[in-house]
Amino acid sequence: MSAETDTQTTTVYRVTGMTCGHCEGAVTTELSALPGVSSVKAVAATGEVTVVSAAPLAEDDVRAAVDEAGYEFAGQAG
Repeated sequence: MSAETDTQTTTVYRVTGMTCGHCEGAVTTELSALPGVSSVKAVAATGEVTVVSAAPLAEDDVRAAVDEAGYEFAGQAG
């Protein structure tokens, strides 16, 4: 699921393997380092990660960041 405004894009991704706050933090840290990302909210209970960025992100970049954090990228939610 992705929504665009005049200045930002909000996209919700599915990430598997997150079980706690530490997991959420690891995913948030890696995704926050991507160029153009202004906000990340990871929720282990739902496996959803909401990313706000200046422009849509390349899926390969998101997948690489999630992999770097140690979790599995499962695509966009929705």
